[in-house]
Amino acid sequence: MPDPLKSLQDYLAWLEERGSLLRVRDPISPILEIPSFLRRVMYNRGPTVLFENVAGYPGWRVAGNIYQNLDTVREALGVGNLEDIGERLVGLVQSPPPVSLGEKISSLRKAKEVSSLLPRRVRSARFTKNIVEDGPLASLPLFKTWPRDGSRYITLGLVIVRDPQSGITNMGVYRVMEKSPQEGVVHWQVHKRGALAYKKALEEGRRLPIAIVLGSDPGTMLAGVAPVPYPMDKLFFAGVLRGKGVDVYELDNGIMVPANAEAVLEGYIEPGKSSPEGPFGDHWGFYDRPLEEYPVAVFERLYHRDDPVYPGTVVGLPPLEDAVIGKVIERVFLPVMKMVFPEIVDVNFPVHGVFQGLMIVSIKKRFPWHGKKVLLGLWGVGQTSLTKMIVVVDHFVDVHDLGQVMWAVTSFAHPGRDIVVLDNAHTDSLDPTSIASVGAKIGIDATVKFREEAGRDPPDIVAPDERVEEKVARVAEKYGVKGGDPWRRLVREYLDTIRVWYEARGGSTP
Repeated sequence: MPDPLKSLQDYLAWLEERGSLLRVRDPISPILEIPSFLRRVMYNRGPTVLFENVAGYPGWRVAGNIYQNLDTVREALGVGNLEDIGERLVGLVQSPPPVSLGEKISSLRKAKEVSSLLPRRVRSARFTKNIVEDGPLASLPLFKTWPRDGSRYITLGLVIVRDPQSGITNMGVYRVMEKSPQEGVVHWQVHKRGALAYKKALEEGRRLPIAIVLGSDPGTMLAGVAPVPYPMDKLFFAGVLRGKGVDVYELDNGIMVPANAEAVLEGYIEPGKSSPEGPFGDHWGFYDRPLEEYPVAVFERLYHRDDPVYPGTVVGLPPLEDAVIGKVIERVFLPVMKMVFPEIVDVNFPVHGVFQGLMIVSIKKRFPWHGKKVLLGLWGVGQTSLTKMIVVVDHFVDVHDLGQVMWAVTSFAHPGRDIVVLDNAHTDSLDPTSIASVGAKIGIDATVKFREEAGRDPPDIVAPDERVEEKVARVAEKYGVKGGDPWRRLVREYLDTIRVWYEARGGSTP
């Protein structure tokens, strides 16, 4: 069985052995046609697709729907649960200082584990075999996804820059619009790590070297999407995701890139050189027309291996492939969120909420107004600072059951007391209601309110008589009536929550 983390082509071979790779041999164009085909596959939760006859681009193949579903991604990354990856990261930063000899020996083992996750420099890479210097973008099968897109776009490239002051590597998936055969407009929003590196270079008045990796193993490409907090190096985080370090090759411009790349664009961004970008049909399902201009990258050359595979994705009305990617990130970063907010039990970014649009979080509530404390905290940290709507519920509410969530909101949220609205707040610039990354946010505290918060006791929930339930269950089973009360667990935990709350205050449950 091929190693799915060795390279993109090994991952595709691994998928084929599992029966989850579709080969398309008919001629098909990356201009509208491949994106249309991929949308059909993605909406129907189909396999990864390898287009072997890309019209107008002999020698190139195109892979799409690379992240076909959560189970496939989990197995490719070699973990039992995606949360295991987040636990791996938390374990590296959350250990107490060693005191005893045994603890010191254990810390040496942990240091060895960290070392195994670090990037390793190599002296050769297969992608250096072929070099194109005359109009490198023109030779690539870039997608035009929607009829009114402003140009062709790189949609799943790893844009790599180094912080000009700290030297820390950033590797992000930003859309890049073809401006000319030699130039691309890099759409990184102002809050992104790539934009921070460019800002520092701009302040110093010097060029910012850039590379765009087109095709790597699925773990490394996921690292580019992940909202890794600065200043953690993205190449190191790729090692955390993969469970082993990434082999990297140094380009002439000093940028380290994954050695298993299918193709690499190398160039620079001239300080102060910018251009309009778009329109682009984005993941909200609308054409995005940025008001601000974005930096122009000049690509001096394209490297590519023999028989290269170009990776592409498409976005539009959900749920498409980005829904799978978003859910992977949600699960991987849940342990990290719990480290920052220990009261968090679970989170759900519903795919139709486009991730930045809606977040549902359950907490183990410990004190009055704890729900508001959490939602305000989430708006102040990392990627969740861009979230437009946050709903906080108690731990007994299943955040992935939207029926339970709606019940909690309508039962426990008082519109005049439990809703927080922030106007003129920084938000995702792709949000159709925002103007130049400025919009508004709403938070709903849908946790149970106690006397200190509501001036009254919580409502007395209906609960069945357990002895009657057991008797009726036996009778019902005789007549083929199966299944129980879907609310039984929630009711039990609701009653336990109220009991513990009042006992902790020296009283009895009303």
